[in-house]
Amino acid sequence: MIELIKKAMFTGIGFAALTKDKVEEVAQTFVEQGKMSRQEGEKLVDEILERSKESQEELTKHVETLVQKAMEKMNVARMSDIESLRDEITELKKRIHEMEAKGD
Repeated sequence: MIELIKKAMFTGIGFAALTKDKVEEVAQTFVEQGKMSRQEGEKLVDEILERSKESQEELTKHVETLVQKAMEKMNVARMSDIESLRDEITELKKRIHEMEAKGD
């Protein structure tokens, strides 16, 4: 019975949208209806929240990968590239200034 409830919750509720309060509310309802013990309810809440967290992390990684691929296709400079160019420009300005100072 517990496995059936878990499967129904896992498929019926989007992992990324789960909040601790909502999961606890659903588990409390099952406990009150006698479909599971308090201990089973607590275990269910922990399991669902852990799976929700894992799903959110997987989704985040997937989105980051898609964004990175899109940025590469668009040939957009990364912040590290821009910072590197800034450092080079600063160094070149310094050299020019030094050369101008020696020439005077």
